[in-house]
Amino acid sequence: MISVNLDYSRPFIDKIKFQEAHKVAEEELNHVKNKTGKGPEWLGWRDILKDPNDALLAELDTLANQIRQKADIFIVAGIGGSYLGAKAVIDALSPFFPEKGPKILFAGHHMSGRYLTELVEYLSRPKPDGSKKEVYLNVISKSGTTTETALAFRILRQWMHDNYSDADKRIVCTTSAEGGALNKIIDANGYRKFVLPDDIGGRFSVLTPVGLLPIAIAGIDIRNLYYGAVSAFKEFENDASMVLDYVATRLALYHSGKAMDMIASFEPELAGMGGWMQQLYGESEGKNGKGLFPVLLGYSTDLHSVGQMVQDGQRNLIETFLVVDKSKHTLNVEADPEDTDGLNYLTGKSFHYINSKAFEGTREAHVKGGVPCISIHFDELNAENIGRFIYFCQLAIAIYVYYLGENPFDQPGVEDYKKAMFRLLGKP
Repeated sequence: MISVNLDYSRPFIDKIKFQEAHKVAEEELNHVKNKTGKGPEWLGWRDILKDPNDALLAELDTLANQIRQKADIFIVAGIGGSYLGAKAVIDALSPFFPEKGPKILFAGHHMSGRYLTELVEYLSRPKPDGSKKEVYLNVISKSGTTTETALAFRILRQWMHDNYSDADKRIVCTTSAEGGALNKIIDANGYRKFVLPDDIGGRFSVLTPVGLLPIAIAGIDIRNLYYGAVSAFKEFENDASMVLDYVATRLALYHSGKAMDMIASFEPELAGMGGWMQQLYGESEGKNGKGLFPVLLGYSTDLHSVGQMVQDGQRNLIETFLVVDKSKHTLNVEADPEDTDGLNYLTGKSFHYINSKAFEGTREAHVKGGVPCISIHFDELNAENIGRFIYFCQLAIAIYVYYLGENPFDQPGVEDYKKAMFRLLGKP
């Protein structure tokens, strides 16, 4: 299960303002449910949970198992919502140092020539036994013309065809049902294809083949992930009080003058999930001079870099912690007879316990320093809870942005840098 603790934000919120925000949030939830708000054509991320496609889940699982048995490396080529969701789930639920299964690498999420050059060199180097690496590639792009991904795919596609006679069977594409440059490439080469529904935008796509195929290839149970989201969907259709309380709190803080939302966690495996949340929130609410700027922090590391700013800097921020209440791994501190480092007072305590007290102490200090704190808790970190969290965030940001009077599902500002870049590059 997941839960939300708002206790450490309440001292900063006017009760009447909260009640007003809550009432409007309830109205905006109805707009989401009834498809009467802005961008109703982009609400497919709810429809797929209302009517789960078990046949698709089985197809993805079957292909993932086949690739897992053969591949040394699986490359995910995509940018933004085309890779952040998959990376977030994989990072959260996979070992830090995996020994089994294909190594999952990412490309097409920037335009570094050095990165691509070294990636191709790495792919080309034989394994220790002298044999060739078995590489599979998944390119994810609705249009097929997103510059970063298209450039990487051009280089990697050529490398695949140069190195494997069956390259057409090693390349999987996830794109729109029809139209676009990528579909032309698929038709010309016979690559396998999965469809990203037209009514689901990239940052809401993690529970489609965009995210589910790479996640399954990482060995994660996508059915548990997906049905975790389904269970959250059903729960919030009947009682969305947890979502509405969270949204109303965030809105009340925003209207009190807060400008930044620091998304932080003491669990390094949740850094990717914070990155996914950063994009989901940032692209959804940052419009027409509105919205909280989402900033990703990794604690306790960043307490030693920007902790001073959070504690004593401008009081224009809130803090959202992602917290794991119960760890599956236990590492305890053992006594040292000499106690040279002065840590014997921690003897017998687990690292998770110490980490949890670091979180509680940080929250206490930041609240005293004038920072409202929200915490979202996983009772334990598993696929089902991650699925619930994904839908919670998607629903919450849709309601929140409707309240701001904006469309949660477009990103017109993203096009501005592209126009300038294409002009400077001389694109026809």
